[in-house]
Amino acid sequence: MSLPVNLDMDVLRSFVAGIELGSFAKAAARLGRSPSAISLQLRKLEDQVGQILVQKQGRGLVLTEAGEIMLGYARRLLELNDAALGALGSPALSGRVRIGLPQDFAETWLPETLGRFARLHPGVRIDAHVDRNATLRSRLEEGDLDLALLWDEEGAERGGTVIGTLPMAWIGPRRGVTPGADRPLPLVLFGSPCIFRHAALSALDAAAIPWRISFSSPGLAGLWAAVSAGLGLTVRTAHGLPASLTALDSADSGLPRLPSLSLRLFRDAAESDPAIERLASLLTEVMGLALDGIDHPPMASPQ
Repeated sequence: MSLPVNLDMDVLRSFVAGIELGSFAKAAARLGRSPSAISLQLRKLEDQVGQILVQKQGRGLVLTEAGEIMLGYARRLLELNDAALGALGSPALSGRVRIGLPQDFAETWLPETLGRFARLHPGVRIDAHVDRNATLRSRLEEGDLDLALLWDEEGAERGGTVIGTLPMAWIGPRRGVTPGADRPLPLVLFGSPCIFRHAALSALDAAAIPWRISFSSPGLAGLWAAVSAGLGLTVRTAHGLPASLTALDSADSGLPRLPSLSLRLFRDAAESDPAIERLASLLTEVMGLALDGIDHPPMASPQ
């Protein structure tokens, strides 16, 4: 009887990184290896499992059915590997970490990341607070948060660790919209202070495009619902949009270009705790990988 094949953790890590980044060339840069070395690792993994895991589609690569199955197992194996090393390599962590994050990530990347941390360090209690940028910044300054993810508009924030950058975009309903048909332009926005609101109004004023606030909501779900209903356009990043919404191309729609935002991780300067440091490290790694993996797609033109 032949012995079972032992999968190489380094190979699995390269495979997962390549898929999450959307490019094995990006994975090579992230992991400090050459593209040819990553290609060899991928071929080794395919040889080991006896299946083709990725195939070309246009200019990119997509997972085969076997690749999708392998990706799920690879992530679980890596998590178990990291959990074992964490459990044996250092004392068990305990305590509490209070983290604040924007609504943009509350239903996408962050729950999985925080869940992963909780499984690795069950003795640590995590209190997550989802709110707007200004509120999170104020709570961090008052010592009510240990960590906070904040949007940074053109260097407005000071300090912290830059995790990644995303462009702002005009957001409209996917079923079709003609932004120039209404004057003044109807907008769906948060109330002040809001960096997305400020960017939208400043860009429209600079372009001499009249506007009106047609709907205001304190929550992101309210904005999405109003835009989907055709009450107006909003401005956010293109990350995590509902299926009913799409990012508009500024040139085709006659809308002004918008700036980009960086996402920074801030820590309470008065707090220094191993649990806080470990969660900050995990957030920087996972969120940075996810943001690097976004190949900002061509914006959809209004129909």
